[in-house]
This record gives sequence, structure tokens and C-alpha cells, in this order.
Amino acid sequence: MAFAMTPTQRSWSIWALYAVGLAPGIWTFYLGVTAQLGADPVRTFEHILGLWALRFLCLTLVVTPVRDLFKINLLPYRRALGLIAFWYVLAHFAVYLFLDRGLILSSIIGDLTKRPYIIIGMVCLILLIPLAATSNRWSIRRLGSRWATLHKLVYVVIAGAVLHYALSLKSITLEPAVYIMIVTVLLAYRPLRTRILDWRRQRKPLASART
Repeated sequence: MAFAMTPTQRSWSIWALYAVGLAPGIWTFYLGVTAQLGADPVRTFEHILGLWALRFLCLTLVVTPVRDLFKINLLPYRRALGLIAFWYVLAHFAVYLFLDRGLILSSIIGDLTKRPYIIIGMVCLILLIPLAATSNRWSIRRLGSRWATLHKLVYVVIAGAVLHYALSLKSITLEPAVYIMIVTVLLAYRPLRTRILDWRRQRKPLASART
């Protein structure tokens, strides 16, 4: 199933997605400046931004199985979802760097030596930069088949992101367990995709014969 939209309508819907996607971060910033984020507003703001980054990374990987299994084509929105995820990651890192650690190099180095999840988070950010920079039609044309290969790094990023999140909490409660499960299913779908699609194609003639 595809959404019957004109190019103009689709363009507007993508911009609407950007607005809706970035709204939680803007709202959380407002709560922070109005002293409504609790006793530790910087850490809370940092955590919420990181959580939304993980959510949008998950949504970028949901696009393919939704198209395959439910015939709903959301491919025109995948680039926007990925860029929103990148901006949340960037904002999450900026809050850590400027507000949490105050750009104090010794404090940052101390985190890198004592907290492995900080290193994992930084690696994820570094890997996301070329993905965000090449999320445009010019790069797709310029890189050709290499573009798809490059963008497979998103699987490494999302695995690192959920690990960064879980380790930062120091215990696996229900919430991180749910995200670990979601990411595991999304990553497992890719190598199983061909088999699943073949199985669905084989079932169609059987279903038709029964009706």
C-alpha cells in the first residue's frame, strides 16, 4: 500500500515529520529552562535526548519490515527519521559536553577511562556523521552502490546505541529490556529478510487455492 500523495503534499508531510519529531526535544528544553526537570535537570535533559535518539534510530529500521510485511511504503520518510535521530544524538552529546562536563577535559577523559558506555556513545556519533552527511540525492548518485554499503553502518550504530543506553543505567530494568528486545528483532530481521519474503510468497498460492 502506498500513500497517494502529490509531490507537494509529500514534501509538506516530510517537513511536518521534522516538526513533530523535534518537538519532544524542544519541549524538554522548555521544561529545563523553566525549572521543571527535577533535581538534576542536566542529566534528565541528557537522558531524554538520548532516549529519543534511540527511538528514531529504531524507526528508521522499522521502515523496511513495514513495507515488506504490511505493504506500507514509508521509504520517503526514512531519511527524515534518520536525520532527526542524528540531531538528537548530536544534542545529547552537546548537553553532555557543555552542560554536564562543562568542557573540562580532565573530566571527559576520566569518563572515557571509567565508563565504557561513553566511548561507545562517541563511536556511534562518529559513525553517524558520514551517514547524515550523505543523506541526500547528490550523495546517492555520487557514491552509487557504495552508498548502500556505507549506510549499513546504521546497524552498528543502533546496536551500539542500545548498549550505551543499557550500560548508562547500570541495571537492566523493564524499559531498557524492551529497547534491547526491539533492537534485537530489527537487527535479526535483516539476515532473515529473504527467507521471510520467500515464505510469504510461497503461502500466497496456497491461500489463493483455499479460497
